[in-house]
Amino acid sequence: MHNFEKLIFWQKSMAFARKIYLLSAQLPVDEKFGLVSQMKRAAISIPSNIAEGSGRNSDKEFNHFLAIALGSAFELQTQLILSKELELLGDVSANDLIADVSEIQKMIYSFKNNLVKKS
Repeated sequence: MHNFEKLIFWQKSMAFARKIYLLSAQLPVDEKFGLVSQMKRAAISIPSNIAEGSGRNSDKEFNHFLAIALGSAFELQTQLILSKELELLGDVSANDLIADVSEIQKMIYSFKNNLVKKS
């Protein structure tokens, strides 16, 4: 079992989820049940799956939940790219968020690989 609160990538994904929630308030109201809802769910899925996996009985189970978190990170990256292309986000804001989620992806991927090697 791992203490998820000490994992840097969990901490970063929590901070990132907060950014997405704050950003979503600035997006058009007509996207509330579409893109905004999807972005919020994907954003909170990242740290939630890291936390859930950390409490599982084996590294194999943890690895599975890390894979789900990674998938959510890529889903959110796609939604951010689309938001940028639809000009719902400014280029600077979108690029910063895409860089943030990319960093989280790399951290999860690296931890996942080390977990697999350890097993």
